[in-house]
Amino acid sequence: MDLAGLLLFSSALFIAAASPGPGIAAIVARVLGRGPKEGVAFSIGVALGDVVWLTFAILGLAALAQAFHGVFLVVKYVGAAYLLYVAYKIWSAPAVARDVAAETRGEHPAKLVLGGLALTLGNPKTIVFYLALLPTILDLTRITALGYAELVAATLTVLGMVFAGYIVLATRARRLFTTPKAIRILNRTTGAMLAGAAAAVASR
Repeated sequence: MDLAGLLLFSSALFIAAASPGPGIAAIVARVLGRGPKEGVAFSIGVALGDVVWLTFAILGLAALAQAFHGVFLVVKYVGAAYLLYVAYKIWSAPAVARDVAAETRGEHPAKLVLGGLALTLGNPKTIVFYLALLPTILDLTRITALGYAELVAATLTVLGMVFAGYIVLATRARRLFTTPKAIRILNRTTGAMLAGAAAAVASR
């Protein structure tokens, strides 16, 4: 596809992705609560969810998505329930000094990727961008196979930049919490952020 269209899409996606929402809140909370490794794995799942909705939009499957509304509703609530579970685990985690061994213990990367994917598939903000706003930005009926590949590459690049920025900032903030009292505050704040992200997804 032409460079102007690709830049327009990338710019719109950057603005949408960088604005705070359930996905960003969940990624930041992951990093604050469990470290950057879990944040990276979770963000990969979030990005894959964006690619799924991009594909739906380009293939003209908006009507199919409506037909399977019940399925996506279940996915939405499963994603919200997962976030609530993680929020509880982090909220109730003991406020002890972290060490390298503790940093390596956590959820399996595949589970984190699936969690991020489920969150995005049920995230109203993402759905609105790809199924409602994207058709006003690009003529989706004229996207070729090469154009689709370029859009996927642009999507992953833009989201990678946005998520990496948030992960770096959250990692730096996390290093400020060293005392048990500060860690307890961090755990409670992180748990609350995840619970808020879950509520945002489930209530829309």
